Amino acid sequence: MDEDKIILFILLICSISVHEWAHAWVADKLGDPLPRQQKRVTLDPRSHIDPIGTLLIPLIMIFGSAGFSIIGWGKPVQISLPNPKTRKRDDILITLAGPFSNLAIALICTIFFGMIHKFYPLGESILLLYYQIVTLNAVLFLFNLIPIPPLDGSHLLKNAIRMREETFLKFSKYGFLLLIVLVNIQPFQLAMSSGINQLNSIFFGIFSLLHS
Repeated sequence: MDEDKIILFILLICSISVHEWAHAWVADKLGDPLPRQQKRVTLDPRSHIDPIGTLLIPLIMIFGSAGFSIIGWGKPVQISLPNPKTRKRDDILITLAGPFSNLAIALICTIFFGMIHKFYPLGESILLLYYQIVTLNAVLFLFNLIPIPPLDGSHLLKNAIRMREETFLKFSKYGFLLLIVLVNIQPFQLAMSSGINQLNSIFFGIFSLLHS
């Protein structure tokens, strides 16, 4: 139904907003002034929407077809990493904050819906909403760990192999093209589907324990 697709798109925007806010919030707490100066320490979706990653690609996937639900990303949070002594550590913590915020969303919703379902059995439409939230955030967690710009995994790769900033910027120019190719490769789709199913099984298992 188109209504279900619209709900999925709204959930995506909300989840991406939390993801990008988490980057900005951690950076702010670590003393980086740039995210706050650019008004990124907010849950307002308007501050985090990327025309391609939040709108174009998700809409094509939602109203077209995709092998593993839906993917997307927000406008990257810019950071200055002002402390040279903790620059690498701070970059890693800021990077990880985004994907793990998606796991947090899935876990919080699992506990919330699971506890309600224990005392007041939820209807099919609410259970479907819960399924969409968990699956979507499992997708965002896994997808953002891919080491291709502008995804978070690229920053983890840069720190792991000590990639020079000039090299990373050159690599970033081809990131979008690489992602387009990657999401259309069947082995990647199968790997994503497998990872999503494994994460879902964990959250759905917790859900079952809570209302049993």
